[in-house]
Amino acid sequence: MTANRRRRLVYYICIFAMLGSLMFCSKLIMEVLPNIHLLGMLTMVYTLVFRWRALVPIYIYVFLNGLYAGFSPWWFPYLYIWTVLWGVTMLLPRKMPPRVGRIVYVAVCALHGLLFGVLYAPAEAIMYGMTFEETLIWLSAGVIFDVTHMIGDLVAGLLIVPLSQLLFKLNRRYE
Repeated sequence: MTANRRRRLVYYICIFAMLGSLMFCSKLIMEVLPNIHLLGMLTMVYTLVFRWRALVPIYIYVFLNGLYAGFSPWWFPYLYIWTVLWGVTMLLPRKMPPRVGRIVYVAVCALHGLLFGVLYAPAEAIMYGMTFEETLIWLSAGVIFDVTHMIGDLVAGLLIVPLSQLLFKLNRRYE
């Protein structure tokens, strides 16, 4: 391995550890507000900048969350919920103009917040042996929380374009 490759590897290890920790700390700080956090926005920013490598800080966050709060049944859906947002972001055009991105990225982030309960439901149904009807009742009981989640992600989503531009610039500078 060349010195340049080793330097880049160390850079990515450090930056991804920091970004995953930032996700975790932001969630802890914002726990006073129910279902409002920066996780969707950070997931999209990391994906826009680091593409497939963004899975590293995302799963560092997921692991830290489980380590902190326990690897209990509520945690298992986190193994795929953030990957869905990552995947949708990966499917968006790479060179989207900022003017269009400001609308599309915010809409995707907010939609993920609104559908969080729907994404969570299959795991809940399997883990707790719910019927389809019971799952629908569970989803309807949580609609207010999903709407709150959507509003929080909508507001946080406004930061996606400026933060991704900043992170692009910083990443190019230090890579």
